Amino acid sequence: MAELPRQVRDELMRRLRHKGGPFTKSDVQVVKEPMLKRAVTASALGNCMEWFDFGVYSYLAADLGRVFYPGASGAAQLLASFATFAAAFVVRPLGGLFFGPLGDKVGRQKVLATTMILMACGTFMIGFIPGYATIGTAAPALLLFARMLQGFSTGGEYGGATTFIAEFSPDRRRGFLGSWLDFGTFVGYSMGSALVTLLNFLLTDSEMIGWGWRVPFLVAGPLGIIGLYMRLKLEESPAFQKQLDEHDRVVAERESSRHEFRTIFLRHWRVLLICVGLVLLYNVTNYMVTGYLPSYQTEVLHRNGTTAEVLVLVGMLWVVVLIVFLGRLSDRVGRRPVYRWAAIGQIVLAVPAFLLLRSGGWVLPGLGVLILATLLAGFAAPSAATLPALFPTSVRYAAMGIGFNFSVAAFGGTTPLVTEALVHLTGSSLVPGCYLIVSGLIGLVAVHFMPESAGVPLRGSQPMVASEREAQELISTSQQLQTIRESGPRS
Repeated sequence: MAELPRQVRDELMRRLRHKGGPFTKSDVQVVKEPMLKRAVTASALGNCMEWFDFGVYSYLAADLGRVFYPGASGAAQLLASFATFAAAFVVRPLGGLFFGPLGDKVGRQKVLATTMILMACGTFMIGFIPGYATIGTAAPALLLFARMLQGFSTGGEYGGATTFIAEFSPDRRRGFLGSWLDFGTFVGYSMGSALVTLLNFLLTDSEMIGWGWRVPFLVAGPLGIIGLYMRLKLEESPAFQKQLDEHDRVVAERESSRHEFRTIFLRHWRVLLICVGLVLLYNVTNYMVTGYLPSYQTEVLHRNGTTAEVLVLVGMLWVVVLIVFLGRLSDRVGRRPVYRWAAIGQIVLAVPAFLLLRSGGWVLPGLGVLILATLLAGFAAPSAATLPALFPTSVRYAAMGIGFNFSVAAFGGTTPLVTEALVHLTGSSLVPGCYLIVSGLIGLVAVHFMPESAGVPLRGSQPMVASEREAQELISTSQQLQTIRESGPRS
């Protein structure tokens, strides 16, 4: 009892007041380990595929500019390529608005299988689009359509995957298990960027422009089939199957009779703003490192392409190494301390990191990339556990779709385009560092107001445990808390 975290104790006391007595066996959900492993693996694989494509597009941005916008200058080609990249994020909120409520009504598993199909189709399609030299302006138009299809499907992907994993995970391990989702993110990015780096090493410049750039997009087809197979084998999450406890079931029935979006904006606007702030903090850094840094080094710092690609790839592998450990740390010390120290670190270290990037050789630029990658891991690790915990089960998927995708569309996906434009406007190569400082300050405000959710049962869901022993421990704890509650105020 003495070691019970304050936020867990407060939430259990709240539930005991609503229930009117201690927990029984039927009040606690024991997670089946094989189901949990399949859920985490299938969700992470979907993110892996999404970010495989992202890594490919980021590393091929300059090549795609030459293939689809050959009449423009080098800088204009890069801006046009990033604008097409950003267009996918414009439709992400539409995907969230469409798939979010659907996931709350028909189930998480069905929607996640659908988003996997659409994502694979969009990526595979890019590999077959003829260049501008063959079909003229239809080429960039088709590229834009494929990117928007990817964006629409992705609008339902991350919110659904985080919701799915969170609803499968035992309360004490949600940070660790949720971090595997973003582990898949950075493994996928690393695979995509490594493949492009290998192609650049093996092929000549004319071969890359002629056909080499298509290869990574075509590889996504088989990956999509594997991911779809795994997601079709999943069962629905326990929280969605059980829905809600008796108190929150009444709330859900009342909410379902209204327009779901109105409910989210009127009743959950505070945590929706917190969600937007946390997503901004994570994704500005994320897209700065993964989306902009490769082109920043080659086009602004005029670094050798292979050197730039390898440096960012090393940074992504460092994130892969760190992220699961930081996820576990967030279970032990809380989500807020991990976010807070990463945000403070970004405010202090962003500009020095870009100063190191401007240095010659490998060592100092590599150190700059590692600093940014470490900060990124600090934001990524707790996100999949923190964001779903902000919202109740009845509106979780839809609310995540709104908060996450609007923030990514407005601030994350536009980061490469806006930063590139600011660098050309100001002539300063340190602008990206200043941009990260601003995002760190905004994120720090969001962290200040976010509720601590480490170890706390999800809102509107039963407490989740990993074994019958943990279930009995929780029941015994509830009996002790009930005795304290009945005996009067705590001293």
